[in-house]
Amino acid sequence: MAKRVGITYRLDEKLAPYAAALRHAGLEPVPLSPPGPHSLDGLDGLLLSGGTDLDPDLYGDEPHAETEEPDRERDEMELWLLRDAIDRDLPVLAICRGMQLFNVAFGGGLVQHLKTVETHRQRGVTDAHMVKAAPGTVLASIVGDAEFAVNSRHHQAVASTGQQLVVSARAADKVVEALELPGRRFAVAVQWHPEDRVPSQEPDTRLFEAFARAVNA
Repeated sequence: MAKRVGITYRLDEKLAPYAAALRHAGLEPVPLSPPGPHSLDGLDGLLLSGGTDLDPDLYGDEPHAETEEPDRERDEMELWLLRDAIDRDLPVLAICRGMQLFNVAFGGGLVQHLKTVETHRQRGVTDAHMVKAAPGTVLASIVGDAEFAVNSRHHQAVASTGQQLVVSARAADKVVEALELPGRRFAVAVQWHPEDRVPSQEPDTRLFEAFARAVNA
């Protein structure tokens, strides 16, 4: 029987690529939408998906003119679930908005609108820019140390890194592209959208396969 992984989401039409990528890795997706649940009972892992901007109040900032209307109900549900997963040492894969929430949950801050937004918000572009994993990180053990192309559609990014977190990849303009929490079975966050490129792109497929191995361990 396939292990069950919760996927957080708000809009039904955004769910399918995440669910398909999990199924390709041999996992059973379980949708989790606001306002709850606030527990991972009966689940074996957590995927934090992309979506709208986090409420800047969560990291002590005033809203930027380009920041989207907050979805505090979703923010709070995902923070609860992430903390539950970390407490239980359940594997976590966080994507785009999910990576930003991952960072904020550990006390980090965000850039609310990138100066290089034209590089990072390229909707519909398969290979938007290059990233490079940091040697010795979990991410590098999955995708290797060489640069590889990613898709990208965000306008916010990590400003200050959360406590205990390690920056595991950057873009050429130094924007943080991945984070991880050492000492856990699997706690990896990426800024791009690997779910869109499974199984066509090897690094993204490897990422979901590594997550599945951790869930099944």
